[in-house]
Amino acid sequence: MKKFVFLVLTIALGWGVYNTVIADRSVGTEVGDKAADFNLTTLDGEKVSLSDYKGKPVFLNFWATWCPPCEEEMPDIQSFADAHREEVTVLSVNFTKFEPDKEAIPAFVEANELRFPILMDREGTVGENLYKVISMPTSFMVDGEGVIREKRVGPLTLDEMENWLDEVK
Repeated sequence: MKKFVFLVLTIALGWGVYNTVIADRSVGTEVGDKAADFNLTTLDGEKVSLSDYKGKPVFLNFWATWCPPCEEEMPDIQSFADAHREEVTVLSVNFTKFEPDKEAIPAFVEANELRFPILMDREGTVGENLYKVISMPTSFMVDGEGVIREKRVGPLTLDEMENWLDEVK
């Protein structure tokens, strides 16, 4: 009898360890989920991870140069970044994998006078695989603990971004 109980406990404990080590079910793409960490390189060649900003809210935006709503919201994102530089980090992820003309990216950044980090998702590993972005723009507000507090598919206004920030302070 003792051997049988030991076997059952071993199987139950083994599954628990497997479940904990293999899959962190708290990481996801919806409000309340832990935001997936990632490593990308900026347009300027700097390596950036989401976890570099732990302790501070992050406004995370996915976009492409050929996306009219993306271009429409960029001035508001820049105004938001300028006005709240001390309170929030703005990270803008270009869906580089889907850019037909890679040279259009720096021209877009210059034309829109963007001064926040532009991250290059060359393989789609972050936008497509980790964050499941299916339409652009898509934005997330991640709190200082790395939890997604807001998500929007479609453009945002400056007022909406500021409301998001108020909710994560």
